[in-house]
Amino acid sequence: MGFSGSVISRFAPSAPQRNHFRDRTRSSQKKNQKTQALTNPSGITILPPQTKYTVPAIHHIPTNTYLMDSSPIAAFLCNLHPSPPLTLTSPLGTEIETAMRAAGGPAWRRSITPRELAILSPRAAEYFRSTREAALGSFDELLNPEEEEKTWQEADEKMKAVGDMMRKNVELGPFVLGGEVSMTDFVIAAHLQLAKVVDEGVLERMRGYKGFGDIYEACLEWMEKKD
Repeated sequence: MGFSGSVISRFAPSAPQRNHFRDRTRSSQKKNQKTQALTNPSGITILPPQTKYTVPAIHHIPTNTYLMDSSPIAAFLCNLHPSPPLTLTSPLGTEIETAMRAAGGPAWRRSITPRELAILSPRAAEYFRSTREAALGSFDELLNPEEEEKTWQEADEKMKAVGDMMRKNVELGPFVLGGEVSMTDFVIAAHLQLAKVVDEGVLERMRGYKGFGDIYEACLEWMEKKD
């Protein structure tokens, strides 16, 4: 239990006493452990999500497993379906994902986030706009053409550098790791696919960077099924 456990034991009653609250807590803990064992037979440790709401989320009916967030879902599915194998993380992949967020994040927030309103229902759009504008500022200001172009120009050299990182193993194949597709490739392709759905102009801009376009094209076969 760590430091907190030692503090609690120091002030525990000297004689055995019935503690109904503690009993209920232990009972609840045992119940939760049992439930986890039943709903998570894969053996993967499921950590609480860091945010109250997140997408994607799945309910795997055969094992009655509920999961939120991309990484735990990917690990769970790879454990259930180990063939063909998929590399979830790699040193190069982690480096690329971190660099991509740093390089393209400001331009993405300016060009993509405000335009997502067009693909949302009216109710969802109202909530999306109120929450995102509270965090990022006015959508109208974000979509100012001059400022938008300036943001992309500021990101240009960094995006090229990230694209070059993506092509480190290009002689072995079109993916980050060469001939083997990985989760990082799917992360990259998913960003570009969202750009396609929201604004094809942004997609074409991103495809213009070597590496981004190559990986997107190589991953198209996994995006043919959309049910």
